[in-house]
Amino acid sequence: METLYWTCLIIGAVYALFSLLFGDLLGDVLGGLELPGVDVFKPIVLAGMVTVFGGAGILLARYTDMSIGVELLLSILAAIAGALFVFFVYVKPMENSEVSTSYSIREMIGRIGEVTIPVPGKGYGEVMIKVAGGNTVHIASSFEHCPIAAGVRVVIVEESAGVLAVAEFEQGLAADPAPL
Repeated sequence: METLYWTCLIIGAVYALFSLLFGDLLGDVLGGLELPGVDVFKPIVLAGMVTVFGGAGILLARYTDMSIGVELLLSILAAIAGALFVFFVYVKPMENSEVSTSYSIREMIGRIGEVTIPVPGKGYGEVMIKVAGGNTVHIASSFEHCPIAAGVRVVIVEESAGVLAVAEFEQGLAADPAPL
C-alpha cells in the first residue's frame, strides 16, 4: 500500500513542479479535464488531492499502527480536505480576482464621448470615451457630415472599419420630440 502512497505523492509533486515551470502550456493541455459547471474538478485541485492522499498515506503507514483500511479511509478524508482547501483558498479567490479591462469597439455604440481633435464634415478627428480601465481615444468621423469642434460632447452612432461615427450629443437631445 505504501507503494501506492509514494506513487501518488511523486506524481502530485512532479505535477506541481511542471505546473510551476510550464503552467500555461500544461494548463492548455490539461484544461480539457475540467467538467463544465463543476469547478471543484480543476486539474490543480485534483493534483493537490492526489498529493495529499499520498503524503497522508505515507505518514499514517509509517507512524501509526492502524489497519490498512483505516489508513486508506483517513488518507482519502485528508485528500478531500486538502482538495477543498486548495479550491477555496487558491482557486476560487483567483477566479474572482480576474478582472478584464478589455472591450470591443462595437460596445462603444451609444456611449457618450468628447471630441479631442476636431472632426471635419468629411474626414477624421478623434474622440475620447471613458471605459472601465480609464479613457480610450478612437478615430472618429461625423455621422451627419457636419464639422464638430474639440471639446464637444458626442454620442457614438455607429462603427465601421474601426472608425466611430459620432453626432453632437446636445443636438441629438434637442431634436427629440417631447414625450406625449
